[in-house]
Amino acid sequence: MSDTPPPNVWAAPPPAGTPGWPAPAQGWPPPAPGGPLFTAGPPRPRTETAPAGSAYHEQARNGRQKAPQRIGEFLLVLVGNLAVPLVVVAFGALAWYVLGLDFAPEDGDRILGDPLADEALGLLSIATGIPVVLLAVRWCGSRPAGTAASVVGRLRWGWLARCAAVAFPLIVLQMGGLALWGYLSEGEESLAGDFPGWSGFLLGLVVLWALIPFQAAAEEFVFRGWIAQFFGGFLKSPWPGIVIASALFAVAHGIGEWSGFALLFYSALWWGWLTVRTGGLEAVIAVHVANNMTAYGITVALGQLAESGNAADAPWQALVLELVAAPAYCLLIAKLATARGVRRLGPAGPAERAEPAEPADQVEPAQQVEPAEQAEIAEQAEPARRAEPTG
Repeated sequence: MSDTPPPNVWAAPPPAGTPGWPAPAQGWPPPAPGGPLFTAGPPRPRTETAPAGSAYHEQARNGRQKAPQRIGEFLLVLVGNLAVPLVVVAFGALAWYVLGLDFAPEDGDRILGDPLADEALGLLSIATGIPVVLLAVRWCGSRPAGTAASVVGRLRWGWLARCAAVAFPLIVLQMGGLALWGYLSEGEESLAGDFPGWSGFLLGLVVLWALIPFQAAAEEFVFRGWIAQFFGGFLKSPWPGIVIASALFAVAHGIGEWSGFALLFYSALWWGWLTVRTGGLEAVIAVHVANNMTAYGITVALGQLAESGNAADAPWQALVLELVAAPAYCLLIAKLATARGVRRLGPAGPAERAEPAEPADQVEPAQQVEPAEQAEIAEQAEPARRAEPTG
């Protein structure tokens, strides 16, 4: 037998502050050998969305945007949109060299000897802005990449198609008016050019029109999308981001005519407002694609692809028409968005949208009958009750 005396169960409790054995972490009985002593809470999700009701430019406000994340996102977008296009152009030039094809003269702005191939390479290099922005938003912003497209976390294809149905006729009418203005003021010289033949014309349309949607969308993801959301992450008003993005958008097209710079800046201001108003990039992507497709179609038809410039070289007549066309399109789309109920604010999160499940054994209450209906039923049943034989 052991010499240790049994514990005195009738003794008074020890005074406060006396050290004792810690209580088991998981209650009693203790966990099985090899089992965890402590249980961790649910893992934090890799991405988080902005609170419900956030506008488009506020989508970065998900609680993860500290100084290191903001700096990392800024550097990734900046370096990515400078370095990745250069890599694409370098690989394109290397492939051109391996094929033994001619390069453009060194005193020009082009690299490849064929204007169509050179233009296609330029459009492809700009299109890389889409994955750069999506990766920056996902990795550094810790939010779903689709929030750069719209407040619902994805590109709304049906709404994009409706906007395109409005944008294409309007752009064709605008450029047709510009061509007519030039014809009336300068004569046939304004439309001078050499048609490249149907094979060259169709080849140019197929190649360029296949790349333009990605190039135009990339510019919108960078300027109307990421820049507005970057500044909207810590500024309540969307206008600082819209103004800065509009100025950078005009500068990115190069230094040309003053009218071209003013046209780009003015259009970008309207497009920035429309993005916030409709809660996504669909409307501005549609009008950007329509503008570029129409402009390139005219350029290819006139055989002027080798000398083609960009919107920075637009004449003052184009600016005058844009003063009317830009607000006409944006206000019309805003009205259409209201009529169609297009969401402009972010929806509730998954936890807020989830409805509590009903218990399996829950029995629905009997359908209640209004007093008026009860009286009508009793009145209809009275003749039948009187006709029943008495027992």
